[in-house]
Amino acid sequence: MFSEPQWCGAAVVREPARLVPVMLTVVRVSPSHSAFGAVAVLFDDYRVHYGWRPSPQLTRDWLHAQVTRQAMMITAALRAGRACGFIAASVMPASLALGTAWSVRDLYVAPPHRRRGIARVLLQQVIDDARQAGARRVSLQTEAGNTPALTLYTAAGFQPVTGLELLSIDLAHDRQDPRGTL
Repeated sequence: MFSEPQWCGAAVVREPARLVPVMLTVVRVSPSHSAFGAVAVLFDDYRVHYGWRPSPQLTRDWLHAQVTRQAMMITAALRAGRACGFIAASVMPASLALGTAWSVRDLYVAPPHRRRGIARVLLQQVIDDARQAGARRVSLQTEAGNTPALTLYTAAGFQPVTGLELLSIDLAHDRQDPRGTL
């Protein structure tokens, strides 16, 4: 668990002639963790941010299943005990190297807490955890036009991968799109 005072933006309460730090705690969250419900609500907010309809119970159930079967790890940033951001990562085999690689799947900080270093702290925590676990690399992807994310990721040392193409096949084309765009 990571916990240290953060002297930035909203992490500071302004009083006459002095600054008071507000503790930011970064912790791995399991379904039994007291913050799991709050992180699930934040995860649903993240989905809504990207145009999906709100679905708090389905989101909570899905997140519970992913974390329980260890398909995804959730690390949350808590300020005064309240979830203000999260990062989700998965571990995959790195078969040629006979090791593992970590993939950052999602990173979200609630709008009132942005531009205060929380995303940077969450990202660094996953990098540190992956390094400690002996992973060969940490990868992620984001939209080409997501300048704030690209700035964060390159500042953390991530570099574009040349010579690879991202390909996918849509297996849900015949299902109802939760965003209502089909």
